[in-house]
Amino acid sequence: MTRSSFKIQIALFCGFLVLGLALLIALPDRSFSERENRELQQFPRFSAESLFGGKYTSKVDTYIADQFPLRDAWTTLKARCELASGKEQNKDVYFCAGGTLLEKYDAPDQTQLETNIAAVKTFAEQSAVPVYFALVPGNTEINSGLLPKNAPTASEKSVIDYCYKNSGAKNIDMITPLQNHKNEYIFYRTDHHWTTLGAYYGYETMLTAMGHTPSPLSAFPAETVSKDFYGTVYSKSGISWVQPDEIDVRTQQQPTTKIVNYSSGQPAETPMYDKSYLDKKDKYAMFMGGNTPLEVVTTGKTDGKKLLVLRDSYFDSVTPYLQNDFSELHIMDLRYYKTQAMKQSISDYIKQHGIDEVLICYSVATFGVDTNVFLLQ
Repeated sequence: MTRSSFKIQIALFCGFLVLGLALLIALPDRSFSERENRELQQFPRFSAESLFGGKYTSKVDTYIADQFPLRDAWTTLKARCELASGKEQNKDVYFCAGGTLLEKYDAPDQTQLETNIAAVKTFAEQSAVPVYFALVPGNTEINSGLLPKNAPTASEKSVIDYCYKNSGAKNIDMITPLQNHKNEYIFYRTDHHWTTLGAYYGYETMLTAMGHTPSPLSAFPAETVSKDFYGTVYSKSGISWVQPDEIDVRTQQQPTTKIVNYSSGQPAETPMYDKSYLDKKDKYAMFMGGNTPLEVVTTGKTDGKKLLVLRDSYFDSVTPYLQNDFSELHIMDLRYYKTQAMKQSISDYIKQHGIDEVLICYSVATFGVDTNVFLLQ
């Protein structure tokens, strides 16, 4: 390399830094990234305590990264370069056939997993009503054949097998029915959730295992409500050139169905489908209004049983199918339940509300890391 070309490279690099800094100062800060579906770091407030504690400089670094000009374009460019260089993933997301994004699954911390399954076992053994346990595998497990050869992702099936062996509950096999339908559109290509079709197969499997007769798929014709859904895996990956997903609904809220949501700790009647979310990034939250500590669904079916569901967000798209199967659905998310003014134990809740059956339904990925499952005890 000649001396002149070396100087030119240094000048270009310095010019790039100066231009980036000028734009960073001149352009207004963004508070939220639609693509990444998260709040962006704002310029931190200075204090001697934060400076000497290391928090201030850390937040400044995050601020520069979050607010860097044309961040989305640079993120996309980085992803394209990673894949073009021969790497098969970016940010632990694999770009697979059909534009499917599969997220690497890491085995959970064994201590946390043992704590969670011990809580399930204690709860199931002490419960006065039947307790059913369903762990839902993700798209990475069901469509593992799409992954590059020897991709370093852990086995969700192994985690399920371990949990079922030690649960003390009535286990429900969720892998087999999903594998039987893996060539159908049962998982979103850009999100970690199952689609409403996948949720139907989950509904069918769980109801059958619990001794109920599920309604046939033909009773639930699909209606597409969105054709531009980009989910959480898309947001993480930086792979922005894939096609969006579609969101369907397959049943409407029946006239006799009433939903009371305790999202703020106080009861408020809400719709089964909050379509205002279709204008937002987190479109999956349309189902039951997204994450909430407790929802009570009364269906008007006076001869049905009362079901308590302890769950994560996978169950939101299952709930609409259950309107003809139970008189009441009490749907609880332990991740948020403890933060509200609801200090009642789960056992006392079952007694107070006359619950007949309990279903614990989590995605494998959530169950392994959730630090709130201990609330079952």
